[in-house]
Amino acid sequence: MTQPLGVILAGGLATRMGGGDKGLLPLGHGTIMDQVIDRLAPQVNGLAINANGDPERFAPFGLPVLPDSVGQHPGPLAGVLAGLDWAAGEGAEAVVTVAADTPFFPCDLVPRLQLAAGDMAHPLALAATPRGTEETRSMSRDGLIRHPTFGLWPVALREDLRTALTGGLRKVVLWTEPHGGREALFDDGGDPFFNVNTPEDLEEARRRLEAQA
Repeated sequence: MTQPLGVILAGGLATRMGGGDKGLLPLGHGTIMDQVIDRLAPQVNGLAINANGDPERFAPFGLPVLPDSVGQHPGPLAGVLAGLDWAAGEGAEAVVTVAADTPFFPCDLVPRLQLAAGDMAHPLALAATPRGTEETRSMSRDGLIRHPTFGLWPVALREDLRTALTGGLRKVVLWTEPHGGREALFDDGGDPFFNVNTPEDLEEARRRLEAQA
């Protein structure tokens, strides 16, 4: 399987943080986005940021900024589609997406997603953790919790996704399941997909980063 491109999903509204871009919040010697880029860049063949509004706020990162092509903030699938359209122009076969507010996701995310997809004609896989890490996430029938912003997505299905979004589909698993989407299990302990939703989460992220130093 060829190396995919990486897309950082930064299109959320951040309502619990008072609005703005959570990825631009300070963390360590830079921002949350810096942490995300440092983790994802070694795993992919190129990076872009999916975000709406003025792209200049992301200029310091020197990465392409991809706006949603579907309006009304339809959720992460719109960011996935923006990434797939970009990847198609780059001649890539797949993208891996991560969330811009999740600074500690696994450094082997991409190979484990690829391993889960195996020999699928159109590799499609979501990250998952065992029950108990965050009960509010999308729970699958076998008790795993899907993390729908962390996935491997095939460029070959981008027009199918565009049609689904135009038709009103918003929930990630309602699109992945009919296409045989698989799950990559991350059961190494802790909460590898801890994300910053509140000021308290940001303080926790700072504590975690200091503990890793």
